[in-house]
Amino acid sequence: MGQIITQVDAFTNKPFAGNPAAVCVLPTPESDRWMQNVALEMNLSETAFLVKQDDGFNLRWFTPTVEVPLCGHATLASAHVLWSEGHLSPDEVARFYTKSGVLIAVKQGEWIELDFPVNHSQPIAVPEELSQALGVTCKSVVQNSLGYLVELESEDLVRQLQPNFQQLKSLPVADVIVTSITQADSEYDFVSRFFAPGLGINEDPVTGAAHCCLAAYWRDRLGKDEFLAYQASSRGGVVKVRYPGGDRVYLAGQAVTVMRGELYN
Repeated sequence: MGQIITQVDAFTNKPFAGNPAAVCVLPTPESDRWMQNVALEMNLSETAFLVKQDDGFNLRWFTPTVEVPLCGHATLASAHVLWSEGHLSPDEVARFYTKSGVLIAVKQGEWIELDFPVNHSQPIAVPEELSQALGVTCKSVVQNSLGYLVELESEDLVRQLQPNFQQLKSLPVADVIVTSITQADSEYDFVSRFFAPGLGINEDPVTGAAHCCLAAYWRDRLGKDEFLAYQASSRGGVVKVRYPGGDRVYLAGQAVTVMRGELYN
């Protein structure tokens, strides 16, 4: 029998929304080249590979072009697969050993909460070309290890944005989170989008790692610790964000399996 691979839509409770990720629970480790080839074949923003360890799972994430050090939606998808396919019982904690340290996932009813490292942003000198590449005036720009974090004047500007991806790729940092507070009658606290042409993904549908940056950014500005966030890509997705301070942030989302297949080597 070939290697089972499962496709999961993360940060959503319905198929064909949220952010799709492929998940492989491997019986033994595979080479980096093999994993990169599988990720390219799947052609999703992320493919996750897990190998059982004594008290958890080694976890790595690959885009179609590169390995990345942290991915929220593929971690959520991985936890969903571990519980839904019987690798863990629902009351067991999912523990992942990754290039970003140990990550924890806990099942909370229909939601899965992830324990991730917070990603603080720093003030920078704003590249003149950034506004040109985004096609909009930036209200505020800071930078973190994921890329630029740009606040815009309104939710409508975030939703309507159409960046020039070739111009973005020419910037010193090619990956950009854009965000704003929501309109007064919204159920959400803030909206965002994430453009990552530097990672081979023009727009990521829903990005857990971006919310590790957004949590600290909006906590400082809104003076609260818990948020309901919406990533306003064409697929869209909902993230519960809890950041009480310190070096950890808690992201919660839902996930659904949409496809299960078999890889032949």
